[in-house]
Amino acid sequence: MESTARSVPGAGSDDLSGLAYDVFARNCPSRGTLEHVTGRWGALTLGALHEGSFRFNELRRRVDGVSEKMLSQTLHALERDGLVHREAQPTNPPRVDYELTPLGREVAERLLALIRFVEGRMDDVLEARGRYDETRGAAAV
Repeated sequence: MESTARSVPGAGSDDLSGLAYDVFARNCPSRGTLEHVTGRWGALTLGALHEGSFRFNELRRRVDGVSEKMLSQTLHALERDGLVHREAQPTNPPRVDYELTPLGREVAERLLALIRFVEGRMDDVLEARGRYDETRGAAAV
């Protein structure tokens, strides 16, 4: 997939990656998108939508623990970034469906690979937490 190189004000001139965007630069627009994708609700919403199209309340039930307000804000941000498509059906009562765009599907697939990796290594993580807490006398977080 080709991308068009763009100049990003304040992105820094010492970027060694050769990319037009630098998420480590304060003013780079990619930073906001990374936050939307990797934040708790963004990641879970993208992962859920990878399973297919959902109505708002179906998606809210699938993403256990998200409030209506947070899901709404998350969906708006992901839609603005071009990752989620919102389709309002002219029915009574109104019906709104959410699904991933092709770009959103690509992002979700990469994110799900990370999620599956973390889930597969949770025994190691839990052991490490136990050792950490034991040596530092800290309560489990």
